[in-house]
Amino acid sequence: MLEKFQSYLKERLAITDEQAKEATSCLKSKTFKKGTVLLSPGDLRSDSYFINEGLLRYFSIDEKGKEHIIQFAPENWMVSDRNSSVFNEPSIFFIDAIENTEVLIVPSNFFADIQKLLPHILELNILMLHNSIRFMQKRINMLLSATAEERYLDFIKLYPNLTLRVPQWMIASYLGITPESLSRVRKDLAKKHFK
Repeated sequence: MLEKFQSYLKERLAITDEQAKEATSCLKSKTFKKGTVLLSPGDLRSDSYFINEGLLRYFSIDEKGKEHIIQFAPENWMVSDRNSSVFNEPSIFFIDAIENTEVLIVPSNFFADIQKLLPHILELNILMLHNSIRFMQKRINMLLSATAEERYLDFIKLYPNLTLRVPQWMIASYLGITPESLSRVRKDLAKKHFK
């Protein structure tokens, strides 16, 4: 169970197998059934989730009941609500399991504690934070300025195996378009590429 996260750490840091094992020895795994809600608005959660197997989504629901998917978290991704985990504020988001999902629960103090063992792990934490910021900046820019087709192509590039795992309405929600618009985009792309 810990092997994927150990590999994740070893790929990003110059650490040995032994250091990776020691760093992750305190982590616990948990399995969530499809449909399980891990986080709801108003909750305080300090943990992050490393997805070992399965798929989570991070989303909100507006006052009209419409879902807005912020992020999908497939295998080897991490997801958390920064409002709650970093700033100790009640969440305004949901996290739920789209598939049966096995995660490692990464407590908020993990990187601070592990830094005592591996001082350069701070680099990973900073890199992950910058990656998250970069991801969100690009996502905001795409939502504001890209066409539906450009957003869909970017989605496929970012999440290459999700188009067969996620219902079309969820992809549309992530893209900020209607399912009907997504159908048109897919149809137009098929015409362009399969003449």
